[in-house]
Order: sequence, then structure tokens, then C-alpha cells
Amino acid sequence: MSIREITTKPYLDQKPGTAGLRKKVAVFQQPHYLENFLQSIFDCVPELKGATVVMGGDGRYHNRDAIRAAIGIAAANGVARVVVGQGGLLSTPAAAHLIRKLGAAGGFLFTASHNPAGPDGDFGIKFNVAGGGQAGEGLTERIYGASKRITRYRSIDEVEIDLDRRTTQQVGPMQVEVVDCVEDYAQLMQSLFDFDRMRDWIKRGNGLRFDAMHAATGPYAQRILVEQLGAPPAAVLNGSPLEDFGGGHPDPNLVHGQHLVELAFGEGAPQLVAASDGDGDRNMILGRGIFVSPGDSLAILAAHLPRLPGYRDGLKGIARSMPTSRAADRVAAAMNVPLFETPTGWKFFCNLLDSGQVTICGEESFGTSSAHAREKDGLWAVLAWLNVLALTGKTVAEIADEHWRRHGRHYFQRLDYEELAGPAAEAVMQAFSGSLANLQGRTLADFEVTLADEFGYHDRIDGSVAVGQGLRVVCGDQARIVMRLSGTGTKGATLRVYLERYERDPTALHWRPEDALAPLAAAAEKLGRIGELTGRRAPTLVT
Repeated sequence: MSIREITTKPYLDQKPGTAGLRKKVAVFQQPHYLENFLQSIFDCVPELKGATVVMGGDGRYHNRDAIRAAIGIAAANGVARVVVGQGGLLSTPAAAHLIRKLGAAGGFLFTASHNPAGPDGDFGIKFNVAGGGQAGEGLTERIYGASKRITRYRSIDEVEIDLDRRTTQQVGPMQVEVVDCVEDYAQLMQSLFDFDRMRDWIKRGNGLRFDAMHAATGPYAQRILVEQLGAPPAAVLNGSPLEDFGGGHPDPNLVHGQHLVELAFGEGAPQLVAASDGDGDRNMILGRGIFVSPGDSLAILAAHLPRLPGYRDGLKGIARSMPTSRAADRVAAAMNVPLFETPTGWKFFCNLLDSGQVTICGEESFGTSSAHAREKDGLWAVLAWLNVLALTGKTVAEIADEHWRRHGRHYFQRLDYEELAGPAAEAVMQAFSGSLANLQGRTLADFEVTLADEFGYHDRIDGSVAVGQGLRVVCGDQARIVMRLSGTGTKGATLRVYLERYERDPTALHWRPEDALAPLAAAAEKLGRIGELTGRRAPTLVT
């Protein structure tokens, strides 16, 4: 095998978003597009030379081809060893753990997360640094800069690698080790949770359903829930990874997970109904007759975590993204631990985790995890809930009700306006921004505005500053409206509006969220002139 330098020309659209570079499959299939971006990463991360690198993906269409291309480029750039998940599969949290466990210099994750897959779907690449966390904004900007200047990439001809057989193979001077994609992650989960108690809970006839959505978490759920915890095989739905995710949308929320909502609210519903997304980093939690919002899930798990085996030393702190409901803030105050508010993007939690300042983190976009990994972890959240159910002997609804009676309830919704024309989305943001200056002290939807600004973040650990992280209108502890543009879509612009209302009165803890939040929704519509500027009468998605 010979190393070649291939002449290329830059593509100017390779700017990573919130979690890597995501585009349509057809974009990645353009000549040298994938290779350009990979080489740009190697050019910006010299630590990869002579080191171990982890690779894997969510199994979507183009995953295997991309991994083989990455292996050839890694060999040509002096990587000593690549560790890749069998079949090219590694969930994002499992890859993050493997990077940490092996002391790898980084990892290439081939995923577009919760976005649809298939030849007409989406594809993505995310680079995770040593320690397992997402590349920070400084590094992603350097990679983007390199991608605009690139003139050549290095690769090895005719890479032949068997991704389905667990063995060590040779690609030029580099070793490629194909490993069981589940084993290390499963061992980690056993160290964090009480498997005996959970096994007994299942044995006593408590029902469980987990939907892997034909994506990366299928093998993990089969191994842990069925083989290790003794759940019946029928407990895992859509457990076989498919290149098109079975034609579904692997985004666990109330719209794309409507069949799970029907299951949870139907006759004879299981005690726990859950799901994860394409790459296994998101989660949705439902119980019999109840949906647990991501903000509530974060708060409830934080309150119970010190009772679980891996967390008996207590919590060091809690972190949430700014748009996420402030339910966790109440728990942090009650437990006398710090609460950190960051921009959207798991990378902002990593410094807090690495410095030992937080134990659990969460985002409103159905992401929850702890200090065990530097990524959000869908199956971890499901197992945490399972352990809490087994420990308390209560139902999901009883646990939620008990939490609300103690801390009050934060009603929360996210309204997504997807595939907007870019100028229309920007016009809404400008209209909303223009209204902020005169809002403080005024009454909005019967709440007094105490703060109206654009959120920015100063990382006290590395000194970095993130600006333009969302517009917000805060009405003390009672209510909030937040507006921002999403960085995870591949078509048009996605405008997100977040609504939050806090109620402490015991008679106000079981309203319908849409009713509780209707006055705030009307206020957001008026401030941003959403219908007027976008032509949309309603959001595409409400979660």
C-alpha cells in the first residue's frame, strides 16, 4: 500500500455546527468533499500522529464508506492505531467513553444524530478530542479555516478492511482493531447502576419498552436490557440498525415518537417507555399516562442520583443549557450545590466536567448525561430512570408528582419552525431583538419583565467567550421566553422558541402545558412577528 497526495480544491461550506459537520448525503458524496474535511482535521490536530484514534458511527447510509476513507487518511497521516466498532457502529456516548478509556488522541464519529438517514437523508462527521468531549469552538474554527485553504489530502490506496470481524488488521504501517461496540460501555453502566435491583424489578413483572429506532442503540439495548437485566426480547423495539433507520425519523420526541406516546397512554401501558435517537445520545422518558419533559427529567434524576451506586459521593454541581427549563435550578438550591447555565451544545459542559465542578448535565433537546462521559447519553438516562423506579418502588407519575409538590412545576415547551428561508428566520430574530430594549419593567402575558437581553457566556476555566447564544425575556422566577436559531439542521433555517412558566400552587401542578403556556406563546409571536415574517401560522414541531 502506498501513500498518495491527492490534489484537491476547497469547498467553502464546511463550517461545523453545534455538533459537527452535517449535510445531505449527496453533498458528502461530491468528489473529495469528505476527504477534504478529514484532512483539515488532521492538519489542525497534530497530536493524532503516532497516537490511537477511535472511529465509529450510527450505522446510517454512507457510514461504512466514510469509515474506510477515514482509515486510509489516518494511515497516511501517521496514526499508529485505529480502534473501530464492529460493523462500523459506535453510539456517540460509547465512543466518548472508549476515547477516555484507551487514552486515545481523539475520535471520528460519523453521525448526523437525530436527522433522517438513507441515500436522500443526512450524513455528518464530528471530531471528539482526547478525553472524549466535542471539539471546542476554537478548534472547529481552525478546522473550518483549514478547509477553505486545503490544496491536497493524503491517503492510502485501496484500503481493504473487514469491519464485521473482531480482529486486528493492518493498513500500511497502521493497526486497525475492530472491537465489540457494546462491551466497554456495558461494563461502565454496571459500575454506575444497581443491576441486581433493576433485574428484580423486571422479574416482578414491571413492563418496559425501549425503542432503538433502528439506529445505533439497538445492540446496546439488546445486550444490557435483555441479556443482562432479563427483560423479554419484546422490550426492545426496532433494535436492528438499518442504513435508513427503517424509513423513520430517529428523533425521540412527542411527534416522531407518537407511537410511544400512544403506548404509554394506552390500556395496559408499561411502567417505563423510552427511546433514544440515531447515535444514542438523546432520550425520551414516558411512564404510564405521563410524559416527562427533558427539563423535569434532568431535575428528577439529579435529585435521586446520590442514591444510585455510582453517585453515592453526592453531586458536585448541576449544569443545563440556557434554554432548558429551570427545574434543575430548584434542585441545585435544595441540595446546596452550584448550578451552571451554558450555551446550547454539549461541548460547553466538558470544561465543567473535566474540572470536577458538575456531576450531571442536561439540555432541553432530550439530552441528559453525567460525569461518566463527555457526551450526552440516551441509554444512561433510561437506565438511571429504571434504577430510580426499582429503588423507590414508585411509578413515573408518582415520582414526578412528588417532585412537583416539593419543588413546584416548570411548564415548558419548545416550538420549532423548520426549513425556513434564511432571511425570514433572521428577520424574526431581528424583530425580537429590537423589542428587547423597552421590555424591562413592563408587563408581558401578566408577568413583569425583569431581564431582556442576548445571552453570552464566559467560560471561567479556559477564558473563552461565546456570544450571540440566544435572545431571552425573563420574568423573574415566574416565566421566560427564549428565541434562537438551531445549528443542527441541513436544510434551510430552524427557528426555535422556548416557553417556560413556573407554578408552585398545589392546585396548578397538573395543567396541560399548552394551556399554561398559551399567553407566553402569544407574546412570543407578537414580539417576533413570526407569522407575518415567515408566513407560518403554526410551528412545525412542538415538544
